[in-house]
Amino acid sequence: MELSDQSARQLFEHVQANPTRKRFGFGKVPALINIDLQKAYTCVGEFATAYETDPKQLHYVNQLAEVFRSKGFPVVWTYVAYMASGEDCGVWGTRTNTPDSLQNIKVGSRRAELDDRLVIDRKRDIIINKRMASTFFETNLGSLFTHHGVDTCVITGGSTSGCVRATVVDSLQRSFRTIVPIECVADKHESPHFANLYDMMLKYADVLTIAETLDQLSKVPGKGSAA
Repeated sequence: MELSDQSARQLFEHVQANPTRKRFGFGKVPALINIDLQKAYTCVGEFATAYETDPKQLHYVNQLAEVFRSKGFPVVWTYVAYMASGEDCGVWGTRTNTPDSLQNIKVGSRRAELDDRLVIDRKRDIIINKRMASTFFETNLGSLFTHHGVDTCVITGGSTSGCVRATVVDSLQRSFRTIVPIECVADKHESPHFANLYDMMLKYADVLTIAETLDQLSKVPGKGSAA
């Protein structure tokens, strides 16, 4: 069997233009999960681990968060950070110990801080310190979503090929309708970014433009509204 010589971006753009799968669509109570939009990954030029796919990513995330709040839906922000000893990083932290490595993002450090450009309502929004790839893994997110009656997850952040993908797969496996706005996720390189958008579109999520996402979200009645 010959492998395609198309780039990951070309493959994604082809399935985007020629959809073959039925969309999950929005349910009645969506939640917004913004993954690890912290300075370690958003301050391009300051930290070697930072990445950017769309320069307006954080602006679009703020737009989504504002709409979610206005409708009474949950807004979640995650960040990754570990103890000074790194003991809570587990076997994941044994792969590397360079100064910019994952387990060297310490609680309270600048690398652990959520980006200053984000508009976060710290009295209402849910902020979670996660320690593994998926936002659902060993956090209280599942029980919070049960409490709020969530049936749909809109997922932003980074990286597309890492924590976003892991959260998307877990979201689907928990029977949530899952939405990924293209401009709101980012990766360090184009190939893994588009390869994972391609794979998620075919299997796990509705991969939409931010314009499509906002349009669909506008049609979902807010909590307490008449259907």
